[in-house]
Amino acid sequence: MKQVPVYLFTGFLEAGKTKFIQETLEDPRFNQGERTLLLLCEEGVEEYEPDSFSGKNVFIESIENEEDIQPAALEALFKKHKAERVLVEYNGMWMLDSLYQRMPEAWVVAQEFLFCDTNTFVSYNANMRQLVYDKLRSCELVVFNRCKPDADRMELHKIVRGANRRCDIAYEAPDGKVEYDEIEDPLPFDLNAPVVEIQDEDYALFYSDLSEDFEKYDGKTLRYKGMVAKSPRLASDNFVFGRQLMTCCVNDIQFTGLICRWPDAARLQKGQWITVTARVDLKWHKGYGKRGPVLTVLDLETAAPPAQPVATFY
Repeated sequence: MKQVPVYLFTGFLEAGKTKFIQETLEDPRFNQGERTLLLLCEEGVEEYEPDSFSGKNVFIESIENEEDIQPAALEALFKKHKAERVLVEYNGMWMLDSLYQRMPEAWVVAQEFLFCDTNTFVSYNANMRQLVYDKLRSCELVVFNRCKPDADRMELHKIVRGANRRCDIAYEAPDGKVEYDEIEDPLPFDLNAPVVEIQDEDYALFYSDLSEDFEKYDGKTLRYKGMVAKSPRLASDNFVFGRQLMTCCVNDIQFTGLICRWPDAARLQKGQWITVTARVDLKWHKGYGKRGPVLTVLDLETAAPPAQPVATFY
Protein backbone atom coordinates (compact mmCIF):
# COMPACT_ATOMS: atom_id res chain seq x y z
CA MET A 1 0.00 0.00 0.00
CA LYS A 2 1.47 3.32 -1.10
CA GLN A 3 1.72 5.82 1.73
CA VAL A 4 0.14 9.26 1.41
CA PRO A 5 2.09 12.11 3.05
CA VAL A 6 0.00 14.40 5.24
CA TYR A 7 1.21 17.87 6.25
CA LEU A 8 -0.63 18.98 9.37
CA PHE A 9 -0.96 22.63 10.45
CA THR A 10 -2.51 23.26 13.87
CA GLY A 11 -3.22 26.34 15.99
CA PHE A 12 -6.05 28.59 17.07
CA LEU A 13 -7.84 31.25 15.03
CA GLU A 14 -5.65 34.07 13.68
CA ALA A 15 -2.46 32.21 14.62
CA GLY A 16 -1.01 32.37 11.11
CA LYS A 17 -1.82 28.93 9.67
CA THR A 18 -3.51 30.20 6.50
CA LYS A 19 -0.73 32.66 5.70
CA PHE A 20 1.94 30.00 6.10
CA ILE A 21 0.08 27.42 3.99
CA GLN A 22 -0.55 30.04 1.28
CA GLU A 23 3.16 30.89 1.14
CA THR A 24 4.10 27.21 1.18
CA LEU A 25 1.88 26.43 -1.81
CA GLU A 26 3.25 29.47 -3.64
CA ASP A 27 6.77 28.14 -3.23
CA PRO A 28 7.85 26.08 -6.26
CA ARG A 29 10.32 24.21 -4.06
CA PHE A 30 7.37 22.60 -2.25
CA ASN A 31 4.71 22.76 -4.92
CA GLN A 32 6.13 21.21 -8.07
CA GLY A 33 2.91 20.02 -9.62
CA GLU A 34 1.87 17.31 -7.14
CA ARG A 35 -1.92 16.99 -6.96
CA THR A 36 -2.66 18.32 -3.47
CA LEU A 37 -5.80 17.99 -1.37
CA LEU A 38 -6.09 20.92 1.06
CA LEU A 39 -8.54 20.19 3.88
CA LEU A 40 -9.87 23.21 5.77
CA CYS A 41 -11.27 22.43 9.20
CA GLU A 42 -12.15 25.99 10.18
CA GLU A 43 -13.14 29.25 8.54
CA GLY A 44 -10.46 31.81 9.32
CA VAL A 45 -10.24 35.55 8.82
CA GLU A 46 -7.83 35.21 5.91
CA GLU A 47 -8.83 33.52 2.68
CA TYR A 48 -6.72 31.52 0.27
CA GLU A 49 -5.69 32.90 -3.10
CA PRO A 50 -5.49 29.78 -5.30
CA ASP A 51 -4.45 31.82 -8.34
CA SER A 52 -1.16 32.53 -6.58
CA PHE A 53 -0.33 28.89 -5.95
CA SER A 54 2.60 27.45 -7.84
CA GLY A 55 0.54 25.42 -10.32
CA LYS A 56 -3.19 24.70 -10.61
CA ASN A 57 -2.95 21.47 -8.71
CA VAL A 58 -4.46 22.32 -5.30
CA PHE A 59 -8.01 21.17 -4.52
CA ILE A 60 -9.67 22.75 -1.48
CA GLU A 61 -12.33 20.93 0.54
CA SER A 62 -13.91 21.96 3.86
CA ILE A 63 -14.75 19.81 6.87
CA GLU A 64 -17.29 21.66 9.01
CA ASN A 65 -17.72 19.32 11.96
CA GLU A 66 -15.28 17.22 13.98
CA GLU A 67 -17.62 14.22 13.63
CA ASP A 68 -17.29 14.47 9.84
CA ILE A 69 -13.69 13.28 10.06
CA GLN A 70 -14.17 9.69 9.00
CA PRO A 71 -11.85 7.35 7.03
CA ALA A 72 -14.32 6.72 4.22
CA ALA A 73 -15.13 10.41 3.79
CA LEU A 74 -11.46 11.41 3.73
CA GLU A 75 -10.61 8.66 1.28
CA ALA A 76 -13.48 9.72 -0.98
CA LEU A 77 -12.17 13.31 -1.13
CA PHE A 78 -8.67 12.04 -1.85
CA LYS A 79 -9.86 9.87 -4.73
CA LYS A 80 -12.22 12.55 -6.06
CA HIS A 81 -9.25 14.80 -6.85
CA LYS A 82 -6.80 11.99 -7.64
CA ALA A 83 -4.54 13.59 -5.06
CA GLU A 84 -0.98 12.60 -4.25
CA ARG A 85 -0.66 14.31 -0.87
CA VAL A 86 -2.75 16.08 1.75
CA LEU A 87 -2.43 19.37 3.65
CA VAL A 88 -4.69 19.90 6.66
CA GLU A 89 -5.47 23.24 8.29
CA TYR A 90 -6.80 21.85 11.55
CA ASN A 91 -9.33 23.44 13.88
CA GLY A 92 -7.62 24.39 17.15
CA MET A 93 -10.78 23.57 19.12
CA TRP A 94 -10.78 19.95 17.93
CA MET A 95 -8.68 17.24 19.56
CA LEU A 96 -5.98 15.78 17.32
CA ASP A 97 -7.00 12.21 18.10
CA SER A 98 -10.14 12.83 16.03
CA LEU A 99 -7.86 13.05 13.02
CA TYR A 100 -5.10 10.63 13.96
CA GLN A 101 -7.51 7.81 14.80
CA ARG A 102 -9.70 8.27 11.72
CA MET A 103 -7.25 8.89 8.89
CA PRO A 104 -7.28 6.36 6.07
CA GLU A 105 -4.78 3.58 6.68
CA ALA A 106 -2.37 4.78 4.01
CA TRP A 107 -2.22 8.35 5.31
CA VAL A 108 0.92 9.14 7.30
CA VAL A 109 1.68 12.50 8.93
CA ALA A 110 4.95 13.63 7.38
CA GLN A 111 5.20 16.92 9.28
CA GLU A 112 3.19 18.64 11.99
CA PHE A 113 3.45 22.37 12.69
CA LEU A 114 1.82 24.45 15.44
CA PHE A 115 1.22 28.19 14.97
CA CYS A 116 0.60 30.47 17.96
CA ASP A 117 -0.14 34.14 18.45
CA THR A 118 2.45 35.23 21.03
CA ASN A 119 0.02 37.79 22.46
CA THR A 120 -2.64 35.22 23.36
CA PHE A 121 -0.73 31.96 23.83
CA VAL A 122 -0.15 32.21 27.59
CA SER A 123 -3.82 33.03 28.14
CA TYR A 124 -4.91 30.10 25.97
CA ASN A 125 -2.59 27.82 27.92
CA ALA A 126 -4.01 28.99 31.24
CA ASN A 127 -7.65 28.70 30.22
CA MET A 128 -7.61 25.85 27.67
CA ARG A 129 -4.61 23.84 28.78
CA GLN A 130 -5.96 20.54 27.46
CA LEU A 131 -6.37 21.90 23.92
CA VAL A 132 -2.96 23.61 23.97
CA TYR A 133 -1.20 20.52 25.30
CA ASP A 134 -2.96 18.40 22.69
CA LYS A 135 -1.38 20.48 19.91
CA LEU A 136 2.03 20.77 21.56
CA ARG A 137 2.73 17.15 22.37
CA SER A 138 3.28 15.83 18.85
CA CYS A 139 4.30 18.86 16.76
CA GLU A 140 7.76 19.13 15.22
CA LEU A 141 7.86 22.92 15.09
CA VAL A 142 6.12 25.63 17.13
CA VAL A 143 6.01 29.07 15.51
CA PHE A 144 5.24 32.06 17.74
CA ASN A 145 3.93 34.79 15.43
CA ARG A 146 3.80 38.51 16.24
CA CYS A 147 6.62 38.06 18.74
CA LYS A 148 7.69 41.52 19.92
CA PRO A 149 11.14 42.17 21.41
CA ASP A 150 9.74 42.40 24.95
CA ALA A 151 7.96 39.03 24.79
CA ASP A 152 8.87 36.65 27.63
CA ARG A 153 10.47 33.90 25.56
CA MET A 154 11.46 31.93 28.64
CA GLU A 155 7.81 31.60 29.68
CA LEU A 156 6.86 30.46 26.18
CA HIS A 157 9.80 28.05 26.12
CA LYS A 158 8.86 26.47 29.45
CA ILE A 159 5.25 25.89 28.40
CA VAL A 160 6.36 24.18 25.19
CA ARG A 161 9.01 22.07 26.89
CA GLY A 162 6.52 20.95 29.52
CA ALA A 163 4.69 19.09 26.77
CA ASN A 164 7.34 18.43 24.13
CA ARG A 165 11.12 18.34 24.66
CA ARG A 166 12.03 17.57 21.06
CA CYS A 167 10.24 20.08 18.83
CA ASP A 168 11.90 23.17 17.41
CA ILE A 169 10.66 26.59 18.52
CA ALA A 170 10.70 29.67 16.28
CA TYR A 171 9.86 33.28 17.11
CA GLU A 172 8.61 35.42 14.23
CA ALA A 173 8.73 39.19 14.80
CA PRO A 174 6.02 41.51 13.40
CA ASP A 175 8.43 42.47 10.59
CA GLY A 176 8.76 38.83 9.54
CA LYS A 177 12.23 38.19 10.96
CA VAL A 178 12.51 34.68 12.40
CA GLU A 179 14.76 33.58 15.26
CA TYR A 180 15.03 30.02 16.53
CA ASP A 181 14.97 29.15 20.20
CA GLU A 182 18.45 28.47 21.61
CA ILE A 183 17.55 28.18 25.29
CA GLU A 184 19.29 25.11 26.71
CA ASP A 185 17.26 22.54 28.60
CA PRO A 186 19.61 20.91 31.08
CA LEU A 187 17.98 18.26 33.21
CA PRO A 188 17.48 19.36 36.83
CA PHE A 189 19.42 16.30 38.02
CA ASP A 190 22.91 14.97 37.29
CA LEU A 191 22.76 11.79 35.23
CA ASN A 192 26.51 11.29 35.73
CA ALA A 193 26.31 11.24 39.53
CA PRO A 194 26.93 7.88 41.28
CA VAL A 195 23.36 8.17 42.58
CA VAL A 196 20.98 10.30 40.51
CA GLU A 197 18.88 12.25 43.01
CA ILE A 198 15.45 13.18 41.60
CA GLN A 199 13.56 15.76 43.62
CA ASP A 200 9.81 15.53 44.14
CA GLU A 201 9.10 18.50 41.85
CA ASP A 202 11.17 16.96 39.03
CA TYR A 203 9.38 13.62 38.76
CA ALA A 204 7.26 14.60 35.73
CA LEU A 205 10.30 15.77 33.77
CA PHE A 206 12.27 12.68 34.83
CA TYR A 207 9.54 10.28 33.74
CA SER A 208 9.07 12.09 30.43
CA ASP A 209 12.79 12.07 29.71
CA LEU A 210 13.10 8.41 30.65
CA SER A 211 10.16 7.50 28.40
CA GLU A 212 11.77 9.29 25.44
CA ASP A 213 15.18 7.65 25.86
CA PHE A 214 15.39 4.50 27.96
CA GLU A 215 18.93 3.78 26.85
CA LYS A 216 20.63 6.66 28.64
CA TYR A 217 19.24 5.44 31.98
CA ASP A 218 20.45 1.85 31.56
CA GLY A 219 22.80 0.96 34.41
CA LYS A 220 22.14 4.20 36.33
CA THR A 221 21.35 4.24 40.04
CA LEU A 222 18.37 6.46 40.90
CA ARG A 223 16.90 7.73 44.14
CA TYR A 224 13.43 9.25 44.30
CA LYS A 225 10.10 9.19 46.09
CA GLY A 226 7.01 7.45 44.82
CA MET A 227 3.97 5.36 45.55
CA VAL A 228 3.52 1.59 45.59
CA ALA A 229 1.16 -0.07 43.13
CA LYS A 230 0.43 -3.80 42.97
CA SER A 231 -0.63 -6.10 40.16
CA PRO A 232 -1.65 -9.77 40.35
CA ARG A 233 0.18 -10.29 37.05
CA LEU A 234 3.54 -9.62 38.68
CA ALA A 235 5.73 -12.02 40.63
CA SER A 236 5.67 -11.86 44.43
CA ASP A 237 8.98 -9.98 44.54
CA ASN A 238 7.78 -7.34 42.06
CA PHE A 239 5.79 -4.13 42.47
CA VAL A 240 5.20 -0.95 40.48
CA PHE A 241 6.77 2.25 41.74
CA GLY A 242 5.71 5.69 40.52
CA ARG A 243 3.36 8.63 40.90
CA GLN A 244 0.15 10.10 39.60
CA LEU A 245 1.05 12.43 36.73
CA MET A 246 -1.01 15.27 35.25
CA THR A 247 0.20 16.24 31.80
CA CYS A 248 -2.34 18.96 31.05
CA CYS A 249 -5.49 18.88 33.21
CA VAL A 250 -7.29 16.97 35.96
CA ASN A 251 -9.09 14.76 33.43
CA ASP A 252 -5.87 13.18 32.21
CA ILE A 253 -4.26 12.28 35.57
CA GLN A 254 -2.85 8.78 35.39
CA PHE A 255 -0.47 6.61 37.35
CA THR A 256 2.97 6.34 35.78
CA GLY A 257 5.47 3.92 37.16
CA LEU A 258 8.26 1.41 36.66
CA ILE A 259 8.49 -2.22 37.66
CA CYS A 260 10.65 -2.83 40.74
CA ARG A 261 12.26 -5.99 42.06
CA TRP A 262 12.62 -6.34 45.84
CA PRO A 263 12.60 -9.60 47.86
CA ASP A 264 10.24 -8.14 50.49
CA ALA A 265 7.76 -6.62 48.02
CA ALA A 266 4.90 -8.54 49.66
CA ARG A 267 5.32 -6.37 52.78
CA LEU A 268 4.48 -3.19 50.90
CA GLN A 269 0.96 -1.80 50.87
CA LYS A 270 -0.81 -0.41 47.84
CA GLY A 271 -0.67 3.40 47.95
CA GLN A 272 2.23 3.46 50.41
CA TRP A 273 4.77 6.25 49.88
CA ILE A 274 8.40 5.17 49.87
CA THR A 275 11.81 6.47 48.83
CA VAL A 276 13.78 4.01 46.73
CA THR A 277 17.38 3.76 45.64
CA ALA A 278 17.56 1.39 42.70
CA ARG A 279 19.60 0.34 39.68
CA VAL A 280 17.99 0.59 36.25
CA ASP A 281 18.35 -2.36 33.87
CA LEU A 282 16.78 -2.43 30.43
CA LYS A 283 15.39 -5.89 29.92
CA TRP A 284 12.33 -7.77 28.75
CA HIS A 285 9.67 -8.07 31.45
CA LYS A 286 6.24 -9.67 31.17
CA GLY A 287 4.75 -6.72 33.07
CA TYR A 288 5.62 -4.50 30.12
CA GLY A 289 5.21 -7.19 27.50
CA LYS A 290 8.39 -5.83 25.96
CA ARG A 291 11.83 -4.53 26.85
CA GLY A 292 11.73 -1.75 29.43
CA PRO A 293 13.37 -0.27 32.52
CA VAL A 294 13.32 -2.60 35.52
CA LEU A 295 14.44 -1.23 38.89
CA THR A 296 16.41 -3.46 41.24
CA VAL A 297 15.96 -2.00 44.72
CA LEU A 298 19.19 -1.33 46.62
CA ASP A 299 17.60 0.59 49.48
CA LEU A 300 14.01 1.32 50.46
CA GLU A 301 12.49 3.42 53.23
CA THR A 302 9.03 4.70 54.07
CA ALA A 303 8.35 8.36 53.28
CA ALA A 304 5.80 11.12 53.71
CA PRO A 305 3.82 12.15 50.62
CA PRO A 306 5.35 15.06 48.67
CA ALA A 307 3.88 18.54 49.12
CA GLN A 308 2.24 18.12 45.69
CA PRO A 309 1.23 14.42 45.45
CA VAL A 310 0.22 14.68 41.79
CA ALA A 311 3.29 15.42 39.67
CA THR A 312 3.04 18.11 36.97
CA PHE A 313 5.30 19.81 34.43
CA TYR A 314 4.53 23.32 35.66
